[in-house]
Amino acid sequence: MKLFRMAAVMLAVLAGPAYAQMPNLNLLQEGPGKTPEEKAAEAEREKAYKETLKKIPDAKSSNDPWGGMRSDPPKQQPVAPKAAATAAPKKTKAGTAAN
Repeated sequence: MKLFRMAAVMLAVLAGPAYAQMPNLNLLQEGPGKTPEEKAAEAEREKAYKETLKKIPDAKSSNDPWGGMRSDPPKQQPVAPKAAATAAPKKTKAGTAAN
């Protein structure tokens, strides 16, 4: 009996994570559809919501309290043309490398 209980506990412990990964199957039909009145009410709510979003003003300044403490980013220096790109490549010594 003790062996049977241990086997049942082990099976439950191993089956728990596998059961959690099972897809949620809904075998019932979808609920009743919306009536035309409900659809119209939902459309009106959606329209009012979108109009309300348009009334929100844009943020004009940053809310960064440490913004004045940071230094300016480094300025880009103009890059001089490289002489190595126009010159012939350097010749290397042939032979074995000493590593």
